[in-house]
Amino acid sequence: MRTNASLLASRTGLLLGLLLGLALCSCVTVIGEDLDPSAEPGAGAGSGADPGSGLGGGTGTPSARRMVGYFSAWDVYARAYNVSDMPADQLTVINYAFLDISPTGECVLGDPYADIEKVYPGDSMAPGAVRGNFHQLQLLKQAHPQLKVLLSVGGWTWSTRFTDVALTDASRAHFAQSCAALVTTYGFDGLDVDWEFPGGGGLTPGRPEDTQNYTRLLAAVRAALGSKLLTIAAPAAPALIAKIEVAKVAQIVDWVNVMTYDFHGTFEMRTNFGAPVGADPADTTPGAAGLTVAAALRAWVNGGTPPSKLVAGLPLYGYGWSGVPDVNHGLYQAAAAIPMGTWAAGNFDYRDIVANYLPTMQRYVSTTAKAPWLYDPARGLMIAYDDATSLTAKTSLVRDMGLGGAMFWELSADDAQHTLVRAVRAELYR
Repeated sequence: MRTNASLLASRTGLLLGLLLGLALCSCVTVIGEDLDPSAEPGAGAGSGADPGSGLGGGTGTPSARRMVGYFSAWDVYARAYNVSDMPADQLTVINYAFLDISPTGECVLGDPYADIEKVYPGDSMAPGAVRGNFHQLQLLKQAHPQLKVLLSVGGWTWSTRFTDVALTDASRAHFAQSCAALVTTYGFDGLDVDWEFPGGGGLTPGRPEDTQNYTRLLAAVRAALGSKLLTIAAPAAPALIAKIEVAKVAQIVDWVNVMTYDFHGTFEMRTNFGAPVGADPADTTPGAAGLTVAAALRAWVNGGTPPSKLVAGLPLYGYGWSGVPDVNHGLYQAAAAIPMGTWAAGNFDYRDIVANYLPTMQRYVSTTAKAPWLYDPARGLMIAYDDATSLTAKTSLVRDMGLGGAMFWELSADDAQHTLVRAVRAELYR
């Protein structure tokens, strides 16, 4: 999961790097510009949550499915995207990203100004008054009683200390108690643990014992939270899932948000889909069959996770490459460079793609990956992304597998009409 308002590159250690594989894809549909591709098509252990509430254990039935959206602290800066801009009526859960981990192993505020200090109209200026995003989220909950709001700790950048806080009984208890205290102090409904990743694969190598210590850490957090919700953001790559005691973790948490995206991206200099539903025979990436949304979700189910506890992650952004040759409409080709995206190199928000790239580029679709891409041969520019049609296909998979819902990273990237979130909700609850 990307964090701290920057493109989270360098995932080459997770996925698979530079590849050749220039075979032509036979599974392409050209979408003419006269069509609108963004149009909508045709109990957790100890939580005590109501299975029919869209929280806790759930049953995989429509009423129990979750709509989980991440809101990032940094959204209030250059993006000018505030808590009040979220489609709260479309969601059941909001995860606030991120809490940090202090050098002494405690949960701490990640951005105190955005979290509790920024002044909004009507805020109290009394000493000690909570303002910022935290107060705005509490107001949002009052207006939308169905919402649960969780604090998320870690993320890509701030996962470096997890291996240390998970190491001993004392460090685990200290971390868990500090997180629970923040959740209680600010009136949140629970904690989302986003360790990227136990056993390594992120910005630090981790330890071999992270596998067992991750389970122990979650157990300690579960005990400290009591009846409040505990969820995780979990990896989708096979090598990273293998470093988690899946069945044991599933017994502890209320649900698992699987990050079923970033299978490929501009951390690789070869164009590909970030979140293919299924494997494309034309994709010659080694291990490509395992680097799909469907494969990742099956791995978590086969590992012992009840389907109703699995929430599939959906990206509201795409990746772009430049210097891409006019072969196979730019798909599965070596790129010469990474262009500037919406906020960082190579990363393009959906709202930006629809407004500034879709009108001037040709759109193609892979019928096996069930994902679109744009290509402009004159510029050698290729952008692989998700739209309402592709996210609806992913949501259909959630329904077919009897899973517990959908998760979005992250809400500010959708357009002002919340096209993607609304399309997913329509399919999830139909």
